[in-house]
Amino acid sequence: MKSSLRRLKKAGKFNKTRLKEQKWLSSKSIYKNHIPNPGATTLVSAKYDGDVNAMAITWAQALDYDKVTIVPHNGSYTRTLIEKSGYFAVQIPTAAQAELVSELGAENNSRFDNADKMKNVEIFYKEEFDVPLIAGCAAWLVCKRIPEPHNEQSYDLFIGEVVAAYADERVFDGGHWLFEKIPDELKTLHYVAGGRYYLDGKAVDTKRTPISDE
Repeated sequence: MKSSLRRLKKAGKFNKTRLKEQKWLSSKSIYKNHIPNPGATTLVSAKYDGDVNAMAITWAQALDYDKVTIVPHNGSYTRTLIEKSGYFAVQIPTAAQAELVSELGAENNSRFDNADKMKNVEIFYKEEFDVPLIAGCAAWLVCKRIPEPHNEQSYDLFIGEVVAAYADERVFDGGHWLFEKIPDELKTLHYVAGGRYYLDGKAVDTKRTPISDE
């Protein structure tokens, strides 16, 4: 090892190698303290016996063509409604709803402590499902919980089968997001920290055949 370092110093490459090591260590430090959120911030809602609640969840991802995963933390009120009802909705909110998202996601704003948490949240329903949907979002997924006790108890990981999907055609149409064509208030949110979000929106084209509008 020492001889390798001496050769690097002589070749003038030692500083570059050290820089690469520092970048890697920095990456590991970020990973340990705050795992990057892989997708857009979502709002997850549920209802049981007339009781409605919703929470913000940043860890929500597609698992298959008709399945999604969410990570509602243990002890959250919305999670108890999901467990009892067997259904939940995943909504993708817009920038115009940033304050609402922060309000529903605040740690000190649990329904266990705040009975009026949902007072100013506009809810609507589709005829086929008694699952609360939050008005003003870009898209809505109605999901049936697939019970996986080990995943739910060990990792707070819930799997849902998507039984219905809806979208605002201004934002999502023809199977594609239209971020480059819509105003900022309709774009989706990526959570950073401390109440700050970034917006999706800039298209990057490659040499591949452009996506068809069909």
